[in-house]
Amino acid sequence: MIQAISSNILRRYRVPLQQMMSFSAIPQPVKSPKIPETGIFINNQWLKSVSGKTFPTIDPTTGNVIAEVQKGEKADIDLAVEAASEAFELSSRWRTLDASARGQLINKLADLIERDAGYIASLETLDNGKPYTQALSVDVAASVKVFRYFAGWADKNHGKTIPMDGKYFAYTRHEPVGVCGQIIPWNFPLLMLAWKLGPCLAMGNTLILKPAEQTPLTALYVAQLSKEVGFPDGVINIVPGFGDAGAALVQNTKVDKVAFTGSTEVGKLIKQGAGETNLKRVTLELGGKSPNIILDDCDLDFAVEGAHSALFFNMGQCCCAGSRTFVQETIYDEFVKRSAARAKARVVGNPFDANVEQGPQVDEEQMNKILDLIESGKNEGAKLVAGGKRVGGKGYFIEPTVFADVTDNMRIAKEEIFGPVQQIIKFKTIDEVIQRANDTTYGLAAAVYTKNIDHANTIIQGVKAGTVWVNCYNVIEAQAPFGGFKMSGNGRELGEYGLQAYTEVKTVITKIPTKNS
Repeated sequence: MIQAISSNILRRYRVPLQQMMSFSAIPQPVKSPKIPETGIFINNQWLKSVSGKTFPTIDPTTGNVIAEVQKGEKADIDLAVEAASEAFELSSRWRTLDASARGQLINKLADLIERDAGYIASLETLDNGKPYTQALSVDVAASVKVFRYFAGWADKNHGKTIPMDGKYFAYTRHEPVGVCGQIIPWNFPLLMLAWKLGPCLAMGNTLILKPAEQTPLTALYVAQLSKEVGFPDGVINIVPGFGDAGAALVQNTKVDKVAFTGSTEVGKLIKQGAGETNLKRVTLELGGKSPNIILDDCDLDFAVEGAHSALFFNMGQCCCAGSRTFVQETIYDEFVKRSAARAKARVVGNPFDANVEQGPQVDEEQMNKILDLIESGKNEGAKLVAGGKRVGGKGYFIEPTVFADVTDNMRIAKEEIFGPVQQIIKFKTIDEVIQRANDTTYGLAAAVYTKNIDHANTIIQGVKAGTVWVNCYNVIEAQAPFGGFKMSGNGRELGEYGLQAYTEVKTVITKIPTKNS
């Protein structure tokens, strides 16, 4: 099994084993991982919800209940905010901790995630449905890298001295923003937690994180690890719950900053709610309908596989998925033929099987939404060349689906499907495809496959997107900022830019005494 997992990781995700943390051997999956604490984590303590309510988290492979989780609501959020506020007081242990010591705590958290990598990846697979090979090599490995990256920034994000006119000494201080509310989605539960916690903790803030109700288990386990690490009481608080808990977090006036990853519709509500309270900072990483542009001078086999991965990665449940595959007309028919064959060869099944490429969608609601959009594609005249149906009657599996002859006005070309449905769209010229690529409310990502650097640079400058990939897709690392234009959000996560949302800049000007003053 270890060898099988190793070969799958290398083949599918191109991740060298030496980069996959410090494994002496690739951890095997834990088919029935022990369920972690399922309470509410406040002040380093596990609590039951104030209301006594719970909610089920579901195994998307079977539809069975994994566990009952305590349901956080406004009263629980308020308790967590109070704890985070106390932990942020100037005299608190957290605020008086050396910046380098903060970095050491974050690094230790990365150490513990690495220690328990096989278990955590298995827990993610159980709760989310993504293949274990991906959960281990992408989600867990990347989360460790994100924590280590931001641990290194803890004592390096500092102000500047500024030359001023007159007898004055001026400098800036970089200070933490304060209490941060963080709301993460269900498609990358562990990784999105790392994206939020890493920069927030590095800058000395405190936080309340609400995981998605569909996938709370890995966040709750990280809470348990944070206590083992020794983070002071109240610094990290995890409150599982539904949208009402998220709304309470946004509306609480003691929260100084909100970070949200999720749908554009909810992002609008969050920005509105934040503006109605204390004008708290808001950063949003929202949806996308990203263009993946395939020029006729590309390496065709490479582009077909790249476009397949760009769309079907993580069961299509990826905000930056290359969900509008624009293909130049001279290679269009051949590209469609090869893409359909690749989709039909994609292995769907039990995500704990090392040979499986695609697991289930996260829940029944998401599955039904995707199937409805597939039907709309058929009804509006798109040509179904692969897939199009549910797989089996148990769990939430959908066939890898490919549509050809897609036009820009179809629902499948305009709406974010968030599932394993590839739409292949024909174009003639570069100027035309840039205009059509930008004809969307979204602007999260884009890509171009070409051997011509001039064509690549023209598209890079022309498309309105926060990230543009050239001859690759979904290459996301801790060092490079990520975020969107237009309705895909505002602010950036990851990289040095990702620190800005968690940093206040204070200007200090001191008069220099002279003999006559």
